Amino acid sequence: MNSNYLKWIFLFSLALLWGSSFILIKKGLDGFSPLQLTALRVLITGIFLAIIGFKKVKQIKKSQWKWIIISGFIGTMFPTLLFSYAETEIDSTIASILNSTVPLLALITGVLFFSKQFFKKQFTGVIVGLAGSVLLILAGASLNPNQNYWFGVLPVIASLMYAFNANILKTYLDDISALGIATGSFLVLIPPAFVILIFTNFFDVEFLTQETVQTSLGYIVLLALFGTALAKILFNRLIQLSDPVFSTSVTYLIPVVALFWGFLDGEKFNLYQLAAGVVILFGVYISNRKKKPKKDKAKSVEA
Repeated sequence: MNSNYLKWIFLFSLALLWGSSFILIKKGLDGFSPLQLTALRVLITGIFLAIIGFKKVKQIKKSQWKWIIISGFIGTMFPTLLFSYAETEIDSTIASILNSTVPLLALITGVLFFSKQFFKKQFTGVIVGLAGSVLLILAGASLNPNQNYWFGVLPVIASLMYAFNANILKTYLDDISALGIATGSFLVLIPPAFVILIFTNFFDVEFLTQETVQTSLGYIVLLALFGTALAKILFNRLIQLSDPVFSTSVTYLIPVVALFWGFLDGEKFNLYQLAAGVVILFGVYISNRKKKPKKDKAKSVEA
């Protein structure tokens, strides 16, 4: 399949997977602490990827392991923890909206730290998408004035980490398969995740037999297998097919999916949020539309 079409398929697939992740985090927090949820999510994903992708780890060169380790922590462990803590105080939809700052941050970090070039259309699209995100935040805040929006800083910090990670993947790990990158980055996270679960009494039989805990565990398994393992593989491949700005523009689509799940779960929603979602989609379109080829002005001359 043409890579241009394939990247759009990956983009919308990721939007569905990651957009659904925020409601799964919310449900997982019913039975677990943010630290437990993060460690459990990482551990399940790591074990699954080790089973299906261990052979791909051989592709990673010795000099690339430092970037694999960094990618594991700033691309998964730390952001997951920050989003989990954020959702203890703010709605899952608001957390997903704040995540849409990633493309702007990817553009800025790419220019400042990775010597990347940017085009006017990308900058314009990012600004339009960001404006839509701001509108969504304002609409959400007016609907839910009692939430602690200081916790909104946490998703922004997580988004900055995602932005650095996207540039690291494209700059230093572009020659490794998507599955190899995902497997390697999670293998290094398994030991710390296991230690966290031990020290938070996760393996306590009395704790695990609680009905709420068991229900939340089911949501976290779904989150780990689909919202993390499968999504990471797709994202790594999308980075290779496109660039950090396009790849991270998936975060502009995520709130649309997250708003749908939030609405079904009883989170408030209004037409202003819908309008802001349309603005976000328009920003994605502007960032990624191709220039039309210039027509040859020279007139053909008949023989």
